[in-house]
Parts: sequence; structure tokens; C-alpha cells
Amino acid sequence: MPGQSETPNAARQVSDEPSPRRLLSSEKVYEGRIWDVVSDSFQLSDDGEPLVRDYIDHPGAVAVLPMNDDGEILLIKQYRHPVGMALWEIPAGLLDVEGEDFVAGAARELAEESDLVAGTWNVLADFFNSPGSSSEAIRIYLARDLSDVPGHELHVRTDEEAEIELHWIPLDAAVSAVLDGRLHNPSAVVGILAAAAARSDGFQGLRPADAPWPAHPSQR
Repeated sequence: MPGQSETPNAARQVSDEPSPRRLLSSEKVYEGRIWDVVSDSFQLSDDGEPLVRDYIDHPGAVAVLPMNDDGEILLIKQYRHPVGMALWEIPAGLLDVEGEDFVAGAARELAEESDLVAGTWNVLADFFNSPGSSSEAIRIYLARDLSDVPGHELHVRTDEEAEIELHWIPLDAAVSAVLDGRLHNPSAVVGILAAAAARSDGFQGLRPADAPWPAHPSQR
């Protein structure tokens, strides 16, 4: 009947999947410093009319939700020019080093943006940042068993990163900030809510750090 919830087995079958369509042409229409814009012509069906879509061709990114032994999470404050706001975020960065392991990229961003090293890694969530306009795939990791980066290995932050502020906050307070509309960074919002959900079983249900990531452009 309408409104009835699905059975657990049916719920587990809800999964995004590849859906290849006939590509007629692909053209780079803008080459940027970090990502490009491409224009694809394709068909939804063999007898369908050609469609044209422009989108950002993105290398993908990783983000990290650091959690200390008290269950607090680390947020970083950083200015974002396109929206003209200083946003509370979690450490994150592009996967723009060719051949770099995903976890290694996340560890690099954690060290550079928060001066931390993690001993335990798990996957929190995978998502597309804006699938209607970008190929960007993001993986968020939960990082625990934290320690400080040795002083002689500290990263020198420049440009917008030079203004980064660090702030530890209880997870429940971060959830409230999301639901109150006070946090807007997508990786932070997804990561905070995913961590709150995963806490119910002590994070035992989380995937290992090296879990497959078929949605990333390099794996498709």
C-alpha cells in the first residue's frame, strides 16, 4: 500500500549503477587551471534524438572527518571566493596527483590542512558533488587514532589556506549546526550526518579504507 516502508531486503537493493549511453561526440570547450569544461553529444536510446550537455570534467576529491578519542570532530574555517563566505569545512582536496592512492591523498590533505596523522581509517560516504553539472566524485573518510604531525614536517599553508582556523566540536553539536542551516559545505554536511548515523553501532558497520570506489572517474 502507498506509504508502507520497504522490507530490509528491498532497501538494500537501492543502489546507483552505471548506465552507459551512446556517445556521439565529446569536445573540450574550456581548459581551466584545475578542471575543464566539456560538451558531450549523446543519445538516451538508439532511436532517440541527440542531446548535448556541458559539464565540468573533474579529477575527483577526498575529504576527511577527523575524530578524537572524546568523540569530537575537527572543523576548519576557510574562505571560499565563489560564494563569498568563510565556511566551516572538513579537510579535503583534489585527487590531482596521477596514480596516487585514495587514502594516501586523504592522509596528505589531513596533514596539510589540520597538522594531524591518523592511525585508523574508514570510508564514511561516497557522493557526487553536483551530478547535473560536474563529474566530481568525493569520498569522505573517518580518521581516528590521531596524532600531531612532527614539527619538522609541518606544511606551510599559503593563499586561502593560510587563513585556516581549526576548531574541535562535539559531533552532536555539529549535527545541530547542519540541521539549523549554519553549515553549508557539502563534504562537511555529508560527513557529519554519516558519522552520526555510523555511531549507532560504534562505527563497526563502516567500510574499510580500501573499499572499492567504482564511481570515481578513474575507475569507470
